[in-house]
Amino acid sequence: MRLTGRALRLTVLVGEGDMWHHRPLATEIVHRAHAAGLAGASVFRGLEGFGASSIVHTTRLLSMSQDLPVAVVIVDDEPRVRAFLPQLDELVSEGLVIIDEVEVIRYTGRTAAR
Repeated sequence: MRLTGRALRLTVLVGEGDMWHHRPLATEIVHRAHAAGLAGASVFRGLEGFGASSIVHTTRLLSMSQDLPVAVVIVDDEPRVRAFLPQLDELVSEGLVIIDEVEVIRYTGRTAAR
């Protein structure tokens, strides 16, 4: 797949403890993005954060470190990203889903090992 120029970055912010049918929600989002043929997805674990609940979760307090913020970031062209949004409607009941325009400068993968 070749991806350069204008694209969309889809970011899904959820809690580390959020689940989808006994599976971490971030994992489910990544696997669905893969199945949908999106260019790629990465999951980043936050050190501290709060959302609509106004509860601060941090790695500094053992009692609050159970539901740290997680960001799933997906970049692809606009039609593919927009086609994926209905799946997020099904999956994300609490969290934040944002889209911003980006410019892809370079997108390359590894060559397959023989």
